[in-house]
Amino acid sequence: MMMMMMKKTTSDPTGQESLASPLPRRYATEEGGIGGQIKARPEDFIVEELPLYEPSGTGEHLYLRIEKTSVSHIEMISCLRRHFEVGENAIGFAGMKDKFAVTRQTVSIHLPEDPPRLEPDHKRIRLLWASRHTNKIRVGHLCGNRFSIRIRGVDPAKVTVVKQHLERIEAIGIPNYFGSQRFGYRGNNHLLGAALLRGDHAGLLAELLGTTGSPFPEYQLARRELFDQGRFEEAAAMWTPADRNELTVINALRDGKPPRVAARTVGKTALGFWISALQSAVFNRVLDARIDDGTLATLREGDLAWKHDNGSVFLVSAEDLDDGGLANRIAAFELSPSGPLWGEGMMQPGPEVAEAEVRALDSTALSEEDFGRSRAVVGEQPFGLRGPLSSGGRSGRGPRGARRPLRAPFRDAETEAGVDEHGGFVRLAFDLPRGTYATVLLREIMKS
Repeated sequence: MMMMMMKKTTSDPTGQESLASPLPRRYATEEGGIGGQIKARPEDFIVEELPLYEPSGTGEHLYLRIEKTSVSHIEMISCLRRHFEVGENAIGFAGMKDKFAVTRQTVSIHLPEDPPRLEPDHKRIRLLWASRHTNKIRVGHLCGNRFSIRIRGVDPAKVTVVKQHLERIEAIGIPNYFGSQRFGYRGNNHLLGAALLRGDHAGLLAELLGTTGSPFPEYQLARRELFDQGRFEEAAAMWTPADRNELTVINALRDGKPPRVAARTVGKTALGFWISALQSAVFNRVLDARIDDGTLATLREGDLAWKHDNGSVFLVSAEDLDDGGLANRIAAFELSPSGPLWGEGMMQPGPEVAEAEVRALDSTALSEEDFGRSRAVVGEQPFGLRGPLSSGGRSGRGPRGARRPLRAPFRDAETEAGVDEHGGFVRLAFDLPRGTYATVLLREIMKS
């Protein structure tokens, strides 16, 4: 287990002392949890991407079905870039998968000619198959994900309790929180995004590389102290390719690049992901409030109701509520209330709902206008939820504004108890819509 530490400080290098932990704070169910542990080993957490379509077999885009084990998304993209000698924009993917897991997903490479060797040179990345298609895979180009997860450190007999929990959650829906994966192993991706939007590049570098920001693994202390002292060359010698962003930025500083230029060397994917994490942190606070006031599975006047069949939204009026049909559609999981992913072109709810959403945004000391300032930071390829996952306009650059359902369904659930060479476990398998985190469903069951 990694030991996390943080040097005490009287200031916040991001200038965002009001940005507390971005993680979920509420539970939708009141039942006690079973406890336990997930991700004790990678093979205990298996994710299978469910494709939106199959490749045709012809086209300029090479489709690769990849299995990775304990490899982050950024590390996978970096490996593919080196192996196929392409730029970041040549690679397409439908979604980002967990690092501490065995995950299978399809990526595309714009590569009209077949390369000499398909298999990437990485011990924990395996090629399952390759084909071709006419278009790049875009974020959201998937039906969902199938999970198979073992909960360790529990009495296998608790499988009956798990089944009861699942029945309760199935009725009200999973709180559609963004899970811890969204915020990085230090839980600070949203802080990096906030600094980026404010143009505080020095603060961003201090958070990424220094000792005065978020908790960090104890083994990183010496290299972070060297950064604080301005000894960039010595610090660069201590970072490894496993910490891609840190290594890239410290190398740029070592080479004399100014803070703004050094921060941008991580590339558009990482920059956009940091901003997306900030959007996610604000969404989580809105969801907390809806659970607090008991309206997770309720529509009220001014809500933007999410249609689960196609991802569109409509403004709920007093007449809609008087009609009485909405309650049946909510119970059938046809509709859900939605929350904000702040950004350009996001659809606005009615005044009362908007007031609550703006309160969550205000708590970050940022504004709607701040999100527009990322145009020159991220460039032409904004990162965000696209297609049926989002409902909002887009123009120009920067993070795309969108709506996201406040709750989500799960499908085809299976449960079983077992014992293997590592001890007893309860295994759950289920399908989730794209963009929904399995760890959030497990959090409701485990309450830990």
